[in-house]
Amino acid sequence: MDENGYVFSPLDLKILLLFLLRRLPSEIDTERLMLLCEEDGVVSYFDYTIGLEEMSESGQIILDEGYCSITDRGRTTAEALESSLPYSVRFHAEQTAAAEADRMRRDSSITARHVSEDTGCSVELRLNDGISDILSLRLLCADEVQAKSIERNFRRHAEDSYQKIVKILSEEE
Repeated sequence: MDENGYVFSPLDLKILLLFLLRRLPSEIDTERLMLLCEEDGVVSYFDYTIGLEEMSESGQIILDEGYCSITDRGRTTAEALESSLPYSVRFHAEQTAAAEADRMRRDSSITARHVSEDTGCSVELRLNDGISDILSLRLLCADEVQAKSIERNFRRHAEDSYQKIVKILSEEE
């Protein structure tokens, strides 16, 4: 393993992966997890791939169609070993995992998809607060290009869109 950062051994990398996975609210795309690990040039893709495969074989994580999640066995291992990571690695990983967890929670609260039918193309937009939908909107679109644009913009600006709609509908004439 290259000694780029503070993770010098395959065991360190595995502990780092468990540390990150333990702090995420749900499964994560393996490519996204790799980006979290290599933010400071800490690990190589080759070492990362081998580490994931070995941890899957040992029952520490579940790999499924490009996604990764931690098992109960992995959680137990992480709790026992993560203090062996250098403080600077733990500190940075904690910040990285918290930011990613926030992003994952936000993404899970937003639905944006389009449907092409004989009658035209429509886009469905939903914003959920964790309990129920606070916004549910279905729009008829000119074409699929417009629908994809609406989806992309809603994903980026869902909260702002909600606020603007509420403001417009709340105005007194």
